Amino acid sequence: MTFFDEKTGKYLRTGIIISGKDTGEDPFMSSFPELLDVGIMGHCRHGKSGLCMKAGVECYQDGLHSDRPNMCLQDFKTIAGQCKGRTYQFALGGCGDPDQHEDFEEILAVCKESGIVANFTTSGLGMTESIAKLCRNYCGAVAVSWYRSEYTLHAIELLTAFGVKTNIHYVLSKNTVAEALERLEEHSFPEGINAIIFLLHKPVGLGSPDNVIGQDNQEFIHLIQYISSGASGYKIGFDSCTVPALLNHPGIIDTDSLDTCEGARWSAYVTADMKMLPCSFDNQEQRWAVDLKTHTIEEAWNSKKFEDFRDRFRTACPNCDNRKHCMGGCPIRPEIVLCDRER
Repeated sequence: MTFFDEKTGKYLRTGIIISGKDTGEDPFMSSFPELLDVGIMGHCRHGKSGLCMKAGVECYQDGLHSDRPNMCLQDFKTIAGQCKGRTYQFALGGCGDPDQHEDFEEILAVCKESGIVANFTTSGLGMTESIAKLCRNYCGAVAVSWYRSEYTLHAIELLTAFGVKTNIHYVLSKNTVAEALERLEEHSFPEGINAIIFLLHKPVGLGSPDNVIGQDNQEFIHLIQYISSGASGYKIGFDSCTVPALLNHPGIIDTDSLDTCEGARWSAYVTADMKMLPCSFDNQEQRWAVDLKTHTIEEAWNSKKFEDFRDRFRTACPNCDNRKHCMGGCPIRPEIVLCDRER
């Protein structure tokens, strides 16, 4: 059983229940995605100018070249209708800032009517008072990508001023990890934020393979050790892609609190043109895509393609003592799995 408090975001998942008793054994997956990453943006209006690259963030959605239309409102309503009463949260995303979607307010209203909490990530470039008010009225939380610009700080100031739970999404790459550690040590992230969420740089889209952090990157290891010591003073989160590295350098982190990749187990991603994938990092090759124009979300979730993705977790690293926490890490980009053990 799972429980979700839409007011606070607190989430509880029991172990597998047999004869009315919790066995303590973690379930492998849910019967339907509890979180759906909905890529409502098909293109980025700032992408052609290379906004991400200038900010030191290499867009994994390839906003520099993508020119697909945004998801239409009717398609979004179809998704929400199928998820009503079954999915707790939508993470609105795609190729561009979701708050710049032409039907953004209507999309948020559909989420609320469906009993689904909406969250999203933005560069902050187009953030206004009216958008911040919408976020206050409709969203569970908003993440602002750390783009190292005045508009980044302005968006954070606006959102926090309107009482929106605001996180910073910080992409960790070879070029940014030193800055992250320095800002934590100097406590120089903006005041009023809820938490800082660190995301691993992925070699997808515009993401350069040369910028991928290696398992022996000492700056990265130092960062994890510093965070694990509890000295930062911030609430800290990591994407599940970072779990192998955290298992190797846990510090005071309780490893039982870590959960590996949720793709095709607890969550999925839907592109602007209605393709459902286990994870958004398959957005370029779409090896595990199922077309929602011809299939329901439930059919996609139970499809052979999604089972193939899950099988990679079921069979990876069978002799490793960290297997239950890691399951081999990312099936899409194994080069980001920060572990030196034999796979």
